[in-house]
Amino acid sequence: MDSIGKERITTGWAARDPTGILTPYTYSLRNTGPEDVFIKVICCGVCHTDLHQVKNDLAMSNYPMVPGHEVVGEVIEVGSDVTKFRAGDCVGVGALVGCCRNCSPCKSNIEQYCNKRIWSYNDVYTDGKPTQGGFAGSMVVDQKFVVKIPDGMSPEQAAPLLCAGVTIYSPLTHFGLKKSGLRGGILGLGGVGHMGVKIAKAMGHHVTVISSSDKKREEALEHLGADDYLVSSDAARMQEVADSLDYIIDTVPVFHPLEPYLSLLKVDAKLVLMGVINTPLQFVTPMVILGRKTVTGSFIGSMEETEEMLEFCKEKGVESMIEVVKMDYVNNAFERLEKNDVRYRFVVDVAGSKLD
Repeated sequence: MDSIGKERITTGWAARDPTGILTPYTYSLRNTGPEDVFIKVICCGVCHTDLHQVKNDLAMSNYPMVPGHEVVGEVIEVGSDVTKFRAGDCVGVGALVGCCRNCSPCKSNIEQYCNKRIWSYNDVYTDGKPTQGGFAGSMVVDQKFVVKIPDGMSPEQAAPLLCAGVTIYSPLTHFGLKKSGLRGGILGLGGVGHMGVKIAKAMGHHVTVISSSDKKREEALEHLGADDYLVSSDAARMQEVADSLDYIIDTVPVFHPLEPYLSLLKVDAKLVLMGVINTPLQFVTPMVILGRKTVTGSFIGSMEETEEMLEFCKEKGVESMIEVVKMDYVNNAFERLEKNDVRYRFVVDVAGSKLD
């Protein structure tokens, strides 16, 4: 069947306005070109960013918007120049579907830092068509932004790795924090935080979960395998752990002071910011100066790192904790996500859902 070049129609669930409520929406996919892969969506993870986007929290939302950027699907057809994939492959698509390919980040294979990056949804593709995400029956994606899911890894398990997994893996690799024996802190135990515990443990790290309450202690220590649990308001325990961590991955997506956490870091250690927050964070400079500490950030990961991370997770048996839901439950899932009522990632069974 040669329908490359012909327009295709699909149905997804879209937000129409900042209430963020998703309802069925039928739209045309862009024409498939020689470098494109036509994918039938199997499932798609639900990320905190999806919530920010559908509710216009970052004041950049365009509607109608089909969210979803932790997409796993089956290749139905490939363009004539596609070399990496063939029909029947199980593949993943993350937060990006395009980049300029000419800038310094693109040439260094860290295309996530390209200033002309194209998001999987709430963006415009090079042909002028709006991009729509994985809460839909199918997608057309440039082969550069498609990864092979390792054999034997279930689609539902792979989905959260495409954002939450690589978001953790990338800074640990880039900042030289992959070696075993390090002491790390994971601040915030949501979708990204829980993957942080699992991936850092798989790298052989001593992992401390830092949280604002005692609520998730048992979860962190007994279910996720963390080594220690620290409540940030417990001054005595915070003092005890001061100057002991090689890094902290800060996944908290709301405003919080950084000083309490900077005090936990050793000399030359790093605080890596991951949460998308639209209010300024603050700290006094001696907190950083007196330990040559680094406050830095990291954003998802490259396509290379995504493939590497999937292989790493397969080899180490790293799995995310997920709750699989059908598309007609997705609005409830968003409500629960807003209240942090999920352990730890919703995954929508798109192929098993009635979409229209």
